[in-house]
Amino acid sequence: MLKTSKHTQLVVGALLLALLIMTRGSHFPQLNLPSASWAVFFLVGVFLRPLWAYPLFFAAAFVVDVMTVGWVNAGHHCMTIAYWALLPGYAALWFGGRLYAGWHRDQASSLLVLLPTMMISALVCQVFTSGGFYWFSGRYAEPTFIGMIERLAHYYPSYLSTMAAYVAVAVVLYVGARSAAALLGNASQRA
Repeated sequence: MLKTSKHTQLVVGALLLALLIMTRGSHFPQLNLPSASWAVFFLVGVFLRPLWAYPLFFAAAFVVDVMTVGWVNAGHHCMTIAYWALLPGYAALWFGGRLYAGWHRDQASSLLVLLPTMMISALVCQVFTSGGFYWFSGRYAEPTFIGMIERLAHYYPSYLSTMAAYVAVAVVLYVGARSAAALLGNASQRA
């Protein structure tokens, strides 16, 4: 099981919040990074233990979205009643992260658990978010099940690959931090 100190959770939480704000919307066009939202919600589930972390991050995402389109333009293309499908969608990512945290072991074989957990939680998220937009946004005159499947097939690979890239960076940082801590611990025991 992945366990982190409260201090580590605070640092990781601040970094994840900064990543969410920097990559969601168009506040930092000079960065031009793809949205890390899916990865952030998954990693919040992995690293942050308090249950209130999910609603806090969802509220932050909502505020960024409203600031991006402006309150006056809240009827923007994506800001419809279907927006609320993000709640269960992002919750699926967060829950997938929490499941993985319980299954995690500091061994390379954990990647064999991480990958399918991430893929399944991302697929559930895609069904809620893309499916929710397709069915409830009012942007599609006659939505069909086949039309929704086509949307999933079109958007899921792109969203999953972006999420996987951010999670891969998090894995590298985690392994590096754990290795550095082990080296420092061994050095202090020898001294």
